Amino acid sequence: MPDPNLIPLIVLLDDVRSLHNVGAVFRTADAFGIEAVWLCGITGRPPHRDLRKTALGAEDSVAWRYFPSRSEATAALSERGALSLVLEQAPTSVLLEDFSPVPGQAYGLWVGHEVYGVNNALLEAAHAVLEIPQFGAKRSLNVSVAAGVSMWALARRMRKIG
Repeated sequence: MPDPNLIPLIVLLDDVRSLHNVGAVFRTADAFGIEAVWLCGITGRPPHRDLRKTALGAEDSVAWRYFPSRSEATAALSERGALSLVLEQAPTSVLLEDFSPVPGQAYGLWVGHEVYGVNNALLEAAHAVLEIPQFGAKRSLNVSVAAGVSMWALARRMRKIG
């Protein structure tokens, strides 16, 4: 049974290469009271010195699981009753600020590879594809920064309605 003080949001890191990004996501998940961080594919996992450098111990306070494949993680999300959200710039995306979580509904937020983004199969199967509005020339954010912005926005809305 999930902790009622935590947001029913699981952040899924799929093939995230940088252990510093992974650690930063753990730390941000702890700050916003996120239920769990799930790690898939080549994503590094605790214990690791480089991950701990940015997590500052949050890998011990945030529940986490590792899945060798995204299909296993997707199945576990379904068992949990969570809907898949994908963080990606795509033709089907909705702006993060326009997404309204359903009260009491659990979600899994997929964040992908630093260069290649989220796998196309995840995009096609997602309940919603979310995009952070950006106005600069690069129109790109670091994975851990994008995950952090999204966790904050979702947690803020879910706490108001949950």
